[in-house]
Amino acid sequence: MGGRLRPAALCGAALAVAGGAALAAWAWARLRGRAAPPAAAEQGAGRGRPVLVLGLDGAGKTSVLRSLAAERVGRGLAPTEGFHAVCVGTGETRMEFLEIGGSECLRSYWKMYLPKVLLLIYVVDSADHARLPVAKQLLHQLVQNNPTLPVVVLANKQDLKGAYCITDIHDALALSDIGDERKMFLIGTHVAEDGSEISSSMKDAKELIAQLVLETQ
Repeated sequence: MGGRLRPAALCGAALAVAGGAALAAWAWARLRGRAAPPAAAEQGAGRGRPVLVLGLDGAGKTSVLRSLAAERVGRGLAPTEGFHAVCVGTGETRMEFLEIGGSECLRSYWKMYLPKVLLLIYVVDSADHARLPVAKQLLHQLVQNNPTLPVVVLANKQDLKGAYCITDIHDALALSDIGDERKMFLIGTHVAEDGSEISSSMKDAKELIAQLVLETQ
């Protein structure tokens, strides 16, 4: 197993949530300097157990995944109408992501995959205030029977006008109520509109996810 995660306090780019009501502002600075265990590096960390990516339709799941994989992508992609698999390599590990579409007809499949994954990434549209209660309800239903499954919530589209900040997203999703035993993180993200470059928030998210994969396998 890799070393324990050590968040470094910066400018509130992310929130690490632990111990129920405990809330602290964190940012993820330099995780890339930590070496992967030799066995994990040789075998490909996480191979066979993907990272599951869920969230309502329109939250930006596919754009987030393409940004993680290719580092250049614009918004405006059509919603995923089924399943979408992406492999992302880093200097330390190889991560396999499985996205399931967020339309109502596909949400019944979400729970079926939870026992088979390393961790859950849950993407929410920070500017879609009206559907945050639905996003909250579905997230709580997902994790209620999985008390130790690590969860990374991406408060996406932070660059949009009217987007809730991550503290408001934390409250809207009632993240303090989601168990005391699991590793859980909330990060504000956005994908550049013109796809010209990967945002610093997406770089932070990629490093955090890679470290969690190394520690969870």
